[in-house]
Amino acid sequence: MMEKAAALAVFEALSSGIRLDVYRLLVRTGREGLVAGEISAALDLPPTNTSFHLKTLSHAGLVSVEQEGRFQRYRASLPQMRALIAYLTAECCDGMPELCVETVRGDGPGCNIDSNLPRGGATRQAESPMSDKIYNVLFLCSGNSARSIIAEVVLNELGKGRFKAFSAGSQPSGAVHPMTLQVLQAQGYDTSTLRSKSWEEFASADAPQMDFVFTVCDLLAGEACPVWPGQPLTAHWGFADPVKAEGSEQRRLAAFSQVQNQIVNRLRLFLSLPLAKLDRLAIKREIDRLGQVPVDAEG
Repeated sequence: MMEKAAALAVFEALSSGIRLDVYRLLVRTGREGLVAGEISAALDLPPTNTSFHLKTLSHAGLVSVEQEGRFQRYRASLPQMRALIAYLTAECCDGMPELCVETVRGDGPGCNIDSNLPRGGATRQAESPMSDKIYNVLFLCSGNSARSIIAEVVLNELGKGRFKAFSAGSQPSGAVHPMTLQVLQAQGYDTSTLRSKSWEEFASADAPQMDFVFTVCDLLAGEACPVWPGQPLTAHWGFADPVKAEGSEQRRLAAFSQVQNQIVNRLRLFLSLPLAKLDRLAIKREIDRLGQVPVDAEG
């Protein structure tokens, strides 16, 4: 059972609005976690502030940290939060959660731990009308052979069924670049169905309706795009073209790998957004802001 001192430390750590935002962000990212740079970018925090708040959360047992090369990956420690809830249940509700719930319903004495707890103490998530929505996302570049392909594959993997990703090009090369396939296969991604295709496939009336359309190359940033069915939100997320890398095969392959890492980091930030809780204008602001985060600061 959690001691009173530990409970006070958790409350003190979460008494800061910024630290509460950091903790909520890490809870939403789950086992994937985030590195400090990703947290700073997602919450628009200076790196020094982020480090201070993470240290405080870590000392309270709310955040765990794991070294990954030059970076440290942070994850929410859910057992500590469960221990706090158990402490409150035992100390405030005499070990009977239903007493606390009855206060919310106006039925009797107790304290309000969670208004989403039904009678009998079984937990239930707050429901959102968009919580089960599957978002369609289209990534565009000129040739559809590298960046947009990588983004499609990565989001389909990281999105875990909540996102369906597609990719296309304004002037498709007709083939996925061999080094794109090599880098993705080395990371265990399925590349069996990948192909280079025109964006016209997604502009027809019977095409899947997109929720988001992202351009990932600067050539398309100012180009007139087709009219997409469903009026999706759009943003420009530029990445350097690895196809243009020169030098040895190892050097060129490193360019593809670097772009893949940058895309993974940005997509993790995108996936951390509470889309079901934001209105359309707020989501537009967030995806535009993600596109302005320097890619070198995302990892």
